Amino acid sequence: MASLARAIPSVKLNDGVTIPLLSYGTGTAWYKKGGDNGIDRSLVESVKTAIKLGYHHLDGAEVYNTERELGLAIKESGIEREKLFVTTKVIVNIADIPKAIDASLEKLQLSYVDLYLIHAPFFAKSESELQQAWAAMEKVKAAGKARSIGVSNFLQSHIETLLKTAQVPPSINQIEFHPYLQHGNLVPFHEQKGIRTASYGPLSPITRAKGGPVDGLLSNLAKKYGVSEAEILLRWTMDRGCVAISTSSKEDRLANYLRCLTFELTPSEVEEISSTGQQKHYRAFWNDKFAPDDRS
Repeated sequence: MASLARAIPSVKLNDGVTIPLLSYGTGTAWYKKGGDNGIDRSLVESVKTAIKLGYHHLDGAEVYNTERELGLAIKESGIEREKLFVTTKVIVNIADIPKAIDASLEKLQLSYVDLYLIHAPFFAKSESELQQAWAAMEKVKAAGKARSIGVSNFLQSHIETLLKTAQVPPSINQIEFHPYLQHGNLVPFHEQKGIRTASYGPLSPITRAKGGPVDGLLSNLAKKYGVSEAEILLRWTMDRGCVAISTSSKEDRLANYLRCLTFELTPSEVEEISSTGQQKHYRAFWNDKFAPDDRS
């Protein structure tokens, strides 16, 4: 499997930084709701396993309370820092972004991250508050503490607010994205503005929302390509031009996910998954911010 892993493709962001299309995430199942209560060695070992398999794009966040584990795993892996792409996000300490990045870097045991994101826009009570936060992000980039900066869970209106005053446009918007949550015109808007889309929760149709209209289609395509339904969803995400972020504590599952690199869906198959998925709406995260039928 390691030979497959080396083939994880990368794409260029609008600032010239290259980002691997497949990422290992340390949120969801690893999220420490009770706060930072010591080192979780199982997560450290899982990240090291992911790195060994070739997942060199590692996704974290201050709110996950897993940055210490991520940093320890990077250190113990022995791999050169330059071969890794490390993402983290700010929201808990959004009021002081310079302090927040320094705290994250200390936990990660790194001098810089490759990508630093505002985790969500919902803290802002006004346009100017959002714009001020972005100005602070630009300073983080200028100081060399983040190679690239972006956002997460932003709607088109939030991005438009940033672009009114931004000196550096966001390079990426990381959103929950899967066949049952395609966000209307948001992804085309990203493409128009040169902003890359990253997808978290890409496996939701089979992990959280089974029994939906894409079930049979995924099953048939999995048989056609000799892979699992998870790999079909990861491939669909990448064939839609998005960075796919997934996770697992199981080495065999992480290895199997890499099979999504061995084939491509046809354009008609990509479109069929997209159109069939639009028959159902499902959102796993941030439901307190959206009406039940809001597909934004």
